Amino acid sequence: MNGKLRDESIDRLFRGILSLETLEECYNFFEDICTVAEIKSLAQRLQVAGMLERGKTYTDICEATGVSTATISRVNRCLEYGSDGYKLILDRLADYDHKNSDNS
Repeated sequence: MNGKLRDESIDRLFRGILSLETLEECYNFFEDICTVAEIKSLAQRLQVAGMLERGKTYTDICEATGVSTATISRVNRCLEYGSDGYKLILDRLADYDHKNSDNS
């Protein structure tokens, strides 16, 4: 993690997030700590990362999500040169989706 970002208060925030146990708890916490627009923006970035990983073009992503090319570029830069946080989450979500589709 970027040393400029890491500090005790952010560690505490992340530990708090890791303590959440259900989707409902996540909704409750994030509704309290973020604005609706911030939550939607975070979700949109994850959606963009998934679309980039699936080989979608910037044009396809803009049309499907309404995000700017600047946002897409930022997410793409993180996928290419970042800390692999998006990749970790996308892999885990794919595993989750796969396991849950088998139980249907």
